[in-house]
Amino acid sequence: MTTEFAEEHRGGDFSPIEPTVHGGPDYGRFVEAVRTLQDHARAADAPDQVITEVADLIEKASTLLAPYDTDEWSSPAGRRMDLPNRGGVLGIPAEYRKTDDGRIQGDVHFRRFHLGRNGAVHGGCIAQLFDSLLGFTAFKLTRSLYQRTAFLHVDYRAIVPIETELQVDAGVDRVDGRKMFLTGRLLNGETVLAEANALFVKLNPGQP
Repeated sequence: MTTEFAEEHRGGDFSPIEPTVHGGPDYGRFVEAVRTLQDHARAADAPDQVITEVADLIEKASTLLAPYDTDEWSSPAGRRMDLPNRGGVLGIPAEYRKTDDGRIQGDVHFRRFHLGRNGAVHGGCIAQLFDSLLGFTAFKLTRSLYQRTAFLHVDYRAIVPIETELQVDAGVDRVDGRKMFLTGRLLNGETVLAEANALFVKLNPGQP
């Protein structure tokens, strides 16, 4: 990383996201292929020779990509505004929207990769969903561009199934200076599967 780049993107303020089209028209297909590979890696009971061949192919793909590794501010991941999850691989696949009554609602789909046991989503993945959902809610409803999670509490009410279209609902309960208190729910129709409450704190200028 050059000195000029380090000064421009010092980490404080999260450095504004600059939209990009890098990766071209197949970047979305690339991200989906990675996600699908994760699903198969979790699910497949393949013969030894197939696993060997797949391992060779994955290592070849990694070798092909390795020369182009870059910093987080230059990678298209997280900056492809035309793609779900902005082209990121880490986030739980979801689509959020602001409602007329000032809340955030949306749809979420946990994949086979997110399986814990017995058809249920791993509890850590549910917490990850709420962290992303409530962070988005804080940004969208308070217009706070940069914040960090200070506290996240999750109540698991029922089994969360994988490979099922689920719904989320979230809102801001109150704002106290830099502190933003939020709550959210994960639902399967009328059934509440999990609830969360969180405290997000707005960053001061230059704060990482």
